Amino acid sequence: MAYTECVSELANAHRSFASAAEEHLDDVYRYLLYVTANPATAEDLTSETFERALSRWSRFDPRRGSAQTWLCQLARSTALDHFRAEDRRRRREQRVAEPDRGADLELPDEYGPVLRQALRTLTGAEREVIALRVVLELDTEHAARVLGISPSACTTRLNRALAKLEKKVRPRLVA
Repeated sequence: MAYTECVSELANAHRSFASAAEEHLDDVYRYLLYVTANPATAEDLTSETFERALSRWSRFDPRRGSAQTWLCQLARSTALDHFRAEDRRRRREQRVAEPDRGADLELPDEYGPVLRQALRTLTGAEREVIALRVVLELDTEHAARVLGISPSACTTRLNRALAKLEKKVRPRLVA
């Protein structure tokens, strides 16, 4: 195949994808909105679906089904991948969040016995957010990225952890 024919074929394929994407963007979004029940997640997954579709467009065979069907299949696959990843993240966070009562935390002596004892009562997730935000002094955005959560969730987690820590420490310091 000559270079000009190849370029022409690629241009036609690109136009073909662009028209299919334009025609079915709303369909894919509505499908994902229904599946996720979350507009922001549906938008993210729609974007990811069309990224996948663009990279796989050469494999689309209109004899096997319509572009709408093919795109919805990709959207379903994208949504399932998202749900699996979310499930793994939740399980991982749950493991971290469970306090490890049997383990002795080796905390620096300068923390003092009251603070060391109070830190031992926190969950792993609570200690982790305090370590990132307070000890390492990461800003909310960077700490959230490390934790794999939104910045607002990071702030909420930190506030709850500090409140829990204060509740444990304050009575022992006043007494």
